[in-house]
Amino acid sequence: MTQRSTAADAPGHSSAAPLRLELPWLEPAQLAEALANTWGEHGLIWLDGDGSDLGRWITLAADPVEQHWCRGLPGEPGARNPFAQLRQLKPGHWTGWLSYDAAAWSEPSNPWRSDVMASLWIARHDPVLRLDLQEQQLWLEGADPQRHAAMAAWLQALPQGNNPTAAKPPSSLNTRWSRRTSREAFAGGVARIRELIASGDIFQANLTACAESPIAAEHTSLSLFLRLRARCPAPFAGLVVAGGEAAGEALLSTSPERFLEVQANGRVETRPIKGTRPRDPDAVRDAGNAAELVSSSKDRAENVMIVDLLRNDLGRVCKPGSVQVPQLVGLESYARVHHLTSVVSGQLKDGASWVDLLEASWPGGSISGAPKLRACQRINELEGSPRGPYCGSLLRIDWDGRFDSNILIRTVLRKDQQLRVHAGCGIVADSDPQAEADELDWKLVPLLEALA
Repeated sequence: MTQRSTAADAPGHSSAAPLRLELPWLEPAQLAEALANTWGEHGLIWLDGDGSDLGRWITLAADPVEQHWCRGLPGEPGARNPFAQLRQLKPGHWTGWLSYDAAAWSEPSNPWRSDVMASLWIARHDPVLRLDLQEQQLWLEGADPQRHAAMAAWLQALPQGNNPTAAKPPSSLNTRWSRRTSREAFAGGVARIRELIASGDIFQANLTACAESPIAAEHTSLSLFLRLRARCPAPFAGLVVAGGEAAGEALLSTSPERFLEVQANGRVETRPIKGTRPRDPDAVRDAGNAAELVSSSKDRAENVMIVDLLRNDLGRVCKPGSVQVPQLVGLESYARVHHLTSVVSGQLKDGASWVDLLEASWPGGSISGAPKLRACQRINELEGSPRGPYCGSLLRIDWDGRFDSNILIRTVLRKDQQLRVHAGCGIVADSDPQAEADELDWKLVPLLEALA
């Protein structure tokens, strides 16, 4: 049976007639597995949270109605502008990713590296499933009556009760992680950025490194994401498994960082993260790590610098005087790390869209540097490989036009039978090369361990 929602209990962002299904509760992993088994994994999405009540909602969908992708840099054969593609999307529920190197389309004079993964993949799903973890209720949202009814019938026909496959111990992944950049080489890159800062070339830059491993085809992207999510939960986590010409590509994100949110009324928010310390099982040491982070003048300066950059980015498309900083350098704690997070808000100018804001702010200030374009140039010189979707965004557009996105940090990239994990650190004038190499490990090692 289904029950039409009321304003009080509906998921809240849909103009597509949400229905609450009166069915026994199904665990999200069980439901996602059933979707993948029925429609295939290509096109499968899992989104944690909906931005309004973090941690309460999960969105699942499969079998997209349509999908779009772009590859390559300007001037390369067959390359297309991903921002132009985003401006052509029709209303609906869209999910996908935009890569760091998409900046080449707004700033072609800077050097950018083309990646093996698509610079844009995005799909429209109808219907989508919303799981309310708090009330243990399942909602169905869709604008196509036939597809809506077919999904409702499929859900009602699912076997109820415990899923026997969920109790099986996970099989070994047999991953063999190898780092492209050694600790010594990374520390050397930090020292070089300090020299550039001392000479007045830049003020800050985010330096990254990556590790790679083969993965057997038998391990689905969903199974890998569930491992990652269990080890490193985060409010802006998500799984996107591409289809079409991008089939074989997927991102598995446990990002704690919102990039841009644009509400249906044009209200904008961004939540930059700068400053990190590891969690500790000992409560006293853990509190000491958090206190050290909060009192660090270096980490505070790094965060404030990015806040200024993002205020400038938002100011390009927001109404004059509307850009505010309701939270400056606040402590947020996650399963494996403490972070310093700020909040910058604004109101879009009349006639401006979320795509205008996205392009004006691309790539994110917290994962590039200041001044942004010069920092990106230096990053390209110092990093030995392209970032691809890493440091890009997982994008979500809801039925009513609301847009939300994360910064793709704490993210595993999959291309066929190859996994790639990146991590990075923001470098300022008083950064210590060895301490930054330690911070890289705090961020990188949990992901490698989750998929060990």
